[in-house]
Amino acid sequence: MCAGATGLHHAHLPATLAFLLAAGLPLLGCYAAVGTAESAIAAAMILVFLGALCFSAWRSSGEFAAQIRLRLDLSRQARELDEMNLRLREAMARHRSAEASLRQAQKMEAVGQLTGGIAHDFNNLLTAVLGSLALLRKRLPPGDGRAGRLLENAWQGAQRGAALTQRLLAFGRRQALDPVVVSLPDLVREMAPLLRSALGGGAQLRTALPPDLAPVIVDANQLELALLNLVANARDALPEGGEIRISAEERSVARGEAGALQPGRYVVLQVADAGEGMDEATLAQAIEPFFTTKGLGKGTGLGLSMVHGLAAQSGGHFVLRSARGEGTVAELWLPRAAAPVPQRAAAPQPGASGRQGNILLVDDDPLVLASTAAMLEDLGHRVTEAGSGAEALALLAAGAPVDLLVTDQAMPNMTGLQLTEAARRLRPGLPVLLATGYAELRGETPPGLMRLGKPFEQDRLALAVEAGLAGDRLDTTAG
Repeated sequence: MCAGATGLHHAHLPATLAFLLAAGLPLLGCYAAVGTAESAIAAAMILVFLGALCFSAWRSSGEFAAQIRLRLDLSRQARELDEMNLRLREAMARHRSAEASLRQAQKMEAVGQLTGGIAHDFNNLLTAVLGSLALLRKRLPPGDGRAGRLLENAWQGAQRGAALTQRLLAFGRRQALDPVVVSLPDLVREMAPLLRSALGGGAQLRTALPPDLAPVIVDANQLELALLNLVANARDALPEGGEIRISAEERSVARGEAGALQPGRYVVLQVADAGEGMDEATLAQAIEPFFTTKGLGKGTGLGLSMVHGLAAQSGGHFVLRSARGEGTVAELWLPRAAAPVPQRAAAPQPGASGRQGNILLVDDDPLVLASTAAMLEDLGHRVTEAGSGAEALALLAAGAPVDLLVTDQAMPNMTGLQLTEAARRLRPGLPVLLATGYAELRGETPPGLMRLGKPFEQDRLALAVEAGLAGDRLDTTAG
């Protein structure tokens, strides 16, 4: 009876009913077969009990089924909630990663703007220094060896400063690039002797680039410098020697895929070593300018910054993967060339025509203005100086004889391009040579406008001015 009472609770009813029916029906048959009054009463009681139990089960079946459905619904909802929590955690992880990437990009952009501005000002100073040193070289007596050595030291220092500014501009994505179609297998093969020489006798170089690899669009000279920097870093990570591997492959970036790259086809140039590797803190700072783990005087901390800047300015991406004790892999993603890009014609060499002209020279920096004017006058040209765009326009309006306008680009109140437009309204067709400290111009420059990259020496200035006076278009932004 207690078991029957327990079975009246619908939660335990199925198990109780199964037990009692299995035990009660045979017992009912046994009592019924005896034939006595007592056994008949007992059989009747069992029958009544089983009937009451079945009636209770029938009455409770609706509630029991509802509970089963509820439990099934709860189980399904719990699974769905677990899946939603998993997706939420994944979304939060992606969001944190995107936030970290954004903060890093904003920091690098801010540092890039700062270094680019510093490099621009430094280029102006170097233009004045190199120009003055070049003129001083010409005037130095042949027998003054001590003065010649001092002058050569100053010249070499200025050249190193110019190389440093180019790396700063590369990191800030403000260097002037000359993108052409480049075959990576050919470039690496041609550079292999130089790269092995840079490794010394310790590390070994191994290359694995498929000969049918698609070409890329990049500045070939800057890519060579970037590859040399990556190999040098890999060499420094292998003080006991080892293998440095250069490889490349094509990869695709799909639309909507996270990252700094636009959808499309890319060629990935890899430089890998099995050296010491970097911990997370070092890896996070590796591409920042002036960060270096090398000793004093053993590195500028601009090598990876330059590679990062070249990749970004070329429409690609730079990825650095490393772990302590597991080596480092540097990946330079470059856009795949869809069609051949016309190669720029070789720049003509300075001729012996000796053509002299009237040059209107415009620069807001007095040092650059004075040194450039001195170099032009030394070449035999007649120079009229102006310290601003407004002053230059006043000279043109007054009828000053001008065969060529040589102007700085980054000037207050009026840029070089703005001056060019205003000057050509006064003198239609006036040839212009635009001197620029970094890649301030985007896209195609106006007709008849040539560019000269700072810092420049007298021979490049002579070449550009001669081309301008001859009516040729020449781009000498690459220093």
